[in-house]
Amino acid sequence: MSDLNWLSRSALLIGNEGIDLLQQKHVLVVGLGGVGSFAAEFICRSGVGEMTIVDGDVVDPSNRNRQLPALATNHGQHKADIMKERLLAINPDLKLHVIQDFLTPERCSALMEHHFDYVMDCIDSLSPKIVLLSKALEKNVPIVSSMGAGGKMDPTLLRVTWLPDTYQCVFASDIRKRLKLLGNYSQIKAVFSTEAVIKDSLVMTDGSNFKKSAYGTMSYIPAAFGGVCASVVIRDLLGQAITMAERPPRIAVKKKR
Repeated sequence: MSDLNWLSRSALLIGNEGIDLLQQKHVLVVGLGGVGSFAAEFICRSGVGEMTIVDGDVVDPSNRNRQLPALATNHGQHKADIMKERLLAINPDLKLHVIQDFLTPERCSALMEHHFDYVMDCIDSLSPKIVLLSKALEKNVPIVSSMGAGGKMDPTLLRVTWLPDTYQCVFASDIRKRLKLLGNYSQIKAVFSTEAVIKDSLVMTDGSNFKKSAYGTMSYIPAAFGGVCASVVIRDLLGQAITMAERPPRIAVKKKR
């Protein structure tokens, strides 16, 4: 029998029955960068009993300003391996599956043959993100997806809404355009920021890992996105209500549900 005393402060909020429920859940976290690394740790510290984490990238010096696994002492090491060690140090009883690979369409199809109670999409590249979201929708698995965290400074402007209702986010707009032909894409919960992006922070990249450009980032913004994503997963699994932001009337769009 696992010792759950380390979750006693959480039990004060959600009761022992809430802890028992989370222990039975399996959460998939794809992407272990600035958003996903913090999101994965928050899920682990919440007492979820089983997790699958996916990332094929290694630590780069530029990651150290915002990513949980990134230290001056581990450049070149796989983020998935670092997070595996960290998550199991938090909860040695966690049933943890680690996939040290980038999410190709073939890999995603195989991955989604497994049962997950929730999918957390923390991918920051458009093509693999669309693949994951499409497959999760096909399997009818609950999803929360992080939109663009780059080029932002104010964490108080983060919101949760259905994907079709996102606004003031170019990344979200690109995702909506790719997914709008799927009749159920409005089932995706999205975490986004209403802050206007700081366009001067844009830099072009070498195009590796499906990324051609990136915006500047500040340490706390991706972590805030990860925290909100994790909160959506935990509250949904516990059956708690989540307040969904509405598009302002001036940019309202017609949608089908």
